[in-house]
Amino acid sequence: MSKPLPKVISLFSGAGGLDIGFKKAGFDISVCVESDPACCDTLSTNMKDTPIICKDIRQVTSEEILEAAGLKPLAAALVIGGPPCQPFSLAGNRKGIHDARGTLFYEFVRVVREALPIAFVMENVPGLLNWNEGKAVSIILEEFRREIEYSGAKYQYRVEKPQKLNAVDFGVPQFRERVFFVGNRINKNFEFPQATHYALEKYPLLKPNYKTVDDALANLPIADEPSETAKRVAKTIKARNQALGYD
Repeated sequence: MSKPLPKVISLFSGAGGLDIGFKKAGFDISVCVESDPACCDTLSTNMKDTPIICKDIRQVTSEEILEAAGLKPLAAALVIGGPPCQPFSLAGNRKGIHDARGTLFYEFVRVVREALPIAFVMENVPGLLNWNEGKAVSIILEEFRREIEYSGAKYQYRVEKPQKLNAVDFGVPQFRERVFFVGNRINKNFEFPQATHYALEKYPLLKPNYKTVDDALANLPIADEPSETAKRVAKTIKARNQALGYD
């Protein structure tokens, strides 16, 4: 009989990108919590055996999450997820914790403290690091590190200093930076992974180099001709990017 896969509680699941990564790493996604109906439809289609709780996480108790996952406190290996990033993004209004969405990390912390997984991984945009001179980071670390009492025992998460990682450094053909918070309640030292891919001009003799879009897409079949709607919308993208401050 094969050994059961370690169980994962996924919060702010979106369309399931983070979940796919953890599944490929050998974990079992036991439950997803996501409020966007379109994302819930995607999750339900791609993860047919996984319970999907399609509700605002503020309206979902940890007991409900654990019950859907078939778990008890202390049984989950991980809680993972990325609370809304817009309040901290450089492309947003930067209201941070003064935006209701910017306080949803408290819900992630709540589930961690009540479900008591062995460890957790929370990601967000790099803009969170310097919001209000690091105030958001200080609050998040303080919340995660508070002592927990459950069933006559005390627990405390060891939380590493958050680190910014770029997807292109790990073989993804996209420059995409995210900051990661990682903690565990078994007092294990955690080291963030080292880059596996490098810029050719920086390390010309070092392999492997950054992957390109051509590396990722070169073997795909020739695409169909874009629809007239797609062609029309494409002409507006540059102006919209400029209006939103991306250019």
